[in-house]
Amino acid sequence: MNTTRVRVDFFALVVQTGLLLMLFHGTGASCQEQKAVDSQSAGTAQYVGSDTCKTCHEDLYKSNFEKTPHFKTTLHDGHGCESCHGPGSAHVEGSGDVTKIISFKTMPAQKVNTICLSCHGDKHEQRHFSASVHGNSGIGCIDCHSPHHAREAQHLLVRAQPDLCYGCHTSAKADFAKPYHHRVDEGLIRCSDCHNAHGTTTLRQVRAMPSGDAICVKCHAEKAGPFVYEHVPVKTEGCNSCHTPHGSTNPRYLRVSQVNLLCLQCHSFPAQGPAGPAHDQSAKYQACTMCHTQIHGSNASSVFFR
Repeated sequence: MNTTRVRVDFFALVVQTGLLLMLFHGTGASCQEQKAVDSQSAGTAQYVGSDTCKTCHEDLYKSNFEKTPHFKTTLHDGHGCESCHGPGSAHVEGSGDVTKIISFKTMPAQKVNTICLSCHGDKHEQRHFSASVHGNSGIGCIDCHSPHHAREAQHLLVRAQPDLCYGCHTSAKADFAKPYHHRVDEGLIRCSDCHNAHGTTTLRQVRAMPSGDAICVKCHAEKAGPFVYEHVPVKTEGCNSCHTPHGSTNPRYLRVSQVNLLCLQCHSFPAQGPAGPAHDQSAKYQACTMCHTQIHGSNASSVFFR
């Protein structure tokens, strides 16, 4: 009896293992295979090939598909147009019936994202998209990207940065129009140099640590340190504690108009913490940084003298 029981348990284990392997194999299927399953679940359409699509959509194929990175989906037994639009035999037999092919024009953003991410979900940055601000705000991939009608060849954007971002982020557009601003409008840097539109684990989708200073010191390397004497707000609150990153009406993107007013927000009596100034605040000593020149950190002085 013990031998029989062992055989039965072993057989059950083999069956369960086989089922698990089948499930695992299914999750590792290529994006084209997964789309084929999804498409054929609603019907019995078959793949007809991109050459068949081209007979009716020749202009779209040659000018808006053949010259884009998506064209490589036709190579190595790929399905080309049908990699995204699904098997097209029913669409062809229906004389171009759009209800018998996957059309993105009226599709909900979440479903569009699912189709796009079935191929583009392998990158680290793309894995955060579903939990990102854009993903949770109902923004679809084709709101920013267009496989057929892109204005920018790189990343197939529907419009060039920053105009694309300004379409939603109007407050940022106003900040970049201020007298002192990062030169985004001038084309020196782009929004995506600092932000990851597809999502990050940080606030405001910044390509940095939560404090934000990692992305700043990529350009402002002299502020990175490490220093023997660290200015505490720089390490605990980040650059945003004193500066507004997009733009300001104050020099050096400061949050207030005068340097000493900014410093006195922390260095004032009877507030706890760092001691306040030991001298008056007359015009001669108005800018604290006239003496405390190494305000981001110093290797020589605990009060950030040179």
